[in-house]
Amino acid sequence: AKDPSERPESAQDVFNALDAIDLTARGETVEREGTSLESLAGGVFVGRQMEMGQLKAALEDVLGGSGRLVMLVGEPGIGKTRISEELATYAGLRGATVLWGRCYETGGQPPYWPWVQAIRSYVREIDPDELRRQMGSSASVVAEIVTDVKDRLPELQPPPKMDDPDSARFRLFDSIASFLRSASQARPLVIVLDDLHWSDQPSLSFLEFMARELGQSRVLLVCTYRDVELNRRHPLTVTLGDLARERLYERVVLRGLTEGDVARFIEIASGFAPPSELSATVYRHTEGNPLFLTEVVRELVQSGELSENRESGTSTWSIRIPEGVREVIGRRLDRLSERANEVLTTAAVVGRDFRFEVLKELAEDTSEGQLLDVLDEALDARLIEEFSGEIGHYQFSHALMQETLTSELSLTRRVRLHAQIAETLERVYGDESDERAAELVVHFDQAQTLLGTDRLIHYSAVAGRRSLAASAYEDALIHLDRAVAARAHAPIDDEIAALRADAGLARGVLRNIEPALAHLNASFEYYDATGQHAQAINVALTTFVAGSLIRGMVPLQERALEMVEPGSIEEGRLFVLWARPMGTVDGYFELASQRLEKAIEIAVKHGDKGLEMRAHANFVHIGQVAENRANGFEHIYQAVELAAEVDDPLTESNVRYFMALLLSSEGDVAGCLDMFDLAIAAAERSGDRERSSTIHGLIVITSAFRGDWERTRIHRERGALSWPDDPRGLAGEAFVEYLQGNMSEGRAYVAQIEKLMANISDKSDLLSSPSHPAVALARTLPYLYRITGDDDLIPLAETCGRMILSGESNQT
Repeated sequence: AKDPSERPESAQDVFNALDAIDLTARGETVEREGTSLESLAGGVFVGRQMEMGQLKAALEDVLGGSGRLVMLVGEPGIGKTRISEELATYAGLRGATVLWGRCYETGGQPPYWPWVQAIRSYVREIDPDELRRQMGSSASVVAEIVTDVKDRLPELQPPPKMDDPDSARFRLFDSIASFLRSASQARPLVIVLDDLHWSDQPSLSFLEFMARELGQSRVLLVCTYRDVELNRRHPLTVTLGDLARERLYERVVLRGLTEGDVARFIEIASGFAPPSELSATVYRHTEGNPLFLTEVVRELVQSGELSENRESGTSTWSIRIPEGVREVIGRRLDRLSERANEVLTTAAVVGRDFRFEVLKELAEDTSEGQLLDVLDEALDARLIEEFSGEIGHYQFSHALMQETLTSELSLTRRVRLHAQIAETLERVYGDESDERAAELVVHFDQAQTLLGTDRLIHYSAVAGRRSLAASAYEDALIHLDRAVAARAHAPIDDEIAALRADAGLARGVLRNIEPALAHLNASFEYYDATGQHAQAINVALTTFVAGSLIRGMVPLQERALEMVEPGSIEEGRLFVLWARPMGTVDGYFELASQRLEKAIEIAVKHGDKGLEMRAHANFVHIGQVAENRANGFEHIYQAVELAAEVDDPLTESNVRYFMALLLSSEGDVAGCLDMFDLAIAAAERSGDRERSSTIHGLIVITSAFRGDWERTRIHRERGALSWPDDPRGLAGEAFVEYLQGNMSEGRAYVAQIEKLMANISDKSDLLSSPSHPAVALARTLPYLYRITGDDDLIPLAETCGRMILSGESNQT
């Protein structure tokens, strides 16, 4: 308001005023002379009332204390980012903090990059004391991937190392989620993750985790992605499927603007109402795609075809509508100077975002002043934009701008540019090059025909190991596989052996067991042949898939036992790893028991309570499936006592699970249920959703037998959330329905189980595990049959039996 007396007194007044404004009319002042079209640079927001209504409703839920996840979906240029910006403005007026994270197609970003961007911007602005309060004990873990936390809280010490990779990843995810929930209590958070179709897999994994943790938080997650980029094998497709089954997100699909919206846009851009044939033609050729529309209207204005003096005499209109948006962008690029095109092409190969100091090094024949002029020229043309608050940091205003420039390059020219960029970035980063390894490896990979593979291997190895340290196993595997492939035809040496050991760990954690064992065996053989026994022992101690359930590691462990010093911690760890899978094999129980007793002696001698607890726990595990079951249970009480002192939630969940079974066998059902609750809490702290699901199912069955329907209901709901579409949980569902006389509902669950079991491998080492679906179902099906007398259950029981008998241990 020009009159000071009419100006609003508070942000709430501004919010109320904006709410009354038709969003289709809101925009910045339009300059109709020359080529400056501020309205086309993001000021005008046309249409989208329905979609904005959905987003506003989600925000109101968050303000009320119920977190939400919304997916904005549509084709390139449809306005996903633009409507997110509009929501961000609205959310800011409602008192929320808005954080942005962006994914880039070119890659080269560290793991969890969109999340790191969002959290980093928050960390940089908040007072250190408040940050310390909000993060609490999670600070040191979050700082492992968001290094800015260390800058703000320099007193932080590294978190304790965790041997189990799944538990390490869970601790990281839980720490970040806890921090975001805590931060949202101070002020609601809106986190926008843009272009999720280009996201790295670790970021998607955390998105799944965070979606389940939104609950009572005040966090609104808004994710944008192109549906045209997805197929059924795309990682995002898998993530969306998992989230959809649990109904954890709302999908908002953006379509093209209407013909009326197109006419309104042209009117705002040009200053006069366009003839109907003009708006109809523009609509027909752009299909209402906002990016196409913006570029086409800009082209018409700048070419003089769309101006007020052409309003009359419409028969003389010369409307040249390009066939595609790249042609539109190409015309805009043609209007730039030759030097600007060259610089922007180089910048496009650098990536979606780029820095001035890098371009200065790359543009050797361009002075600093000339380069600034070029960037100003591109800024005026709205082809690039500056990062807010970061001097000298730019990004292309839309991914299609960058894609258009790079698509015009020949293969030879592109490779040479990547080589030039790789060496320039390495020189600019200097001693910090290893910290930027993920970025550098993209360019060295593309330029390996010119630059060779030495630095490609080095940076791939560095990036892979940094990803392993951040529990980003999918990213680690990509980098490590690239490094191994680059040396595929060379004889194995120390470097290759180390790479293969790391790649074996990454593959093992991701359940690619056979290739994992191939890598680890090759590495072990090399170290053994060259007398590097310490390295060979470390390979044999590799832990994945809940510890030591992989029987394929046993030969390496046996050979490593011949190398270790008797009574050493390494010997104790090897005994524990070896005993769990082998103790369940017929004829090996006594040897496994002896080795576990020795491991306990070693642990006590060295004061390693974690090793001691794992040894006791494995005694119980092998006792479950061997003749001397009572011997195994002698160790359960000691394991439970140690669980209170050792931060090993994975082992603790197993210990408390077996303790609950013992209490049940002694008739203490109430004590059994209490212990199951503690086992679930430990399983959830470790991220072991399979164990959690199994226990929920057992509680459901036990509570139903006792007629405790309230507890039954609670654990049915919690079990369904912790592991959807799991045969074990569905068996519990069927049991409860049958027990209540709901035969058709029970049979429907059994049909789902039959379908799922058909897709479960019967060739898994994990068949020795009591939590394997086949083993768990074999325990449940007799109860179902006893209740129903349904002979249709017999084929399913036979399927489970065949699976179990096909495993390496038929004792289970």
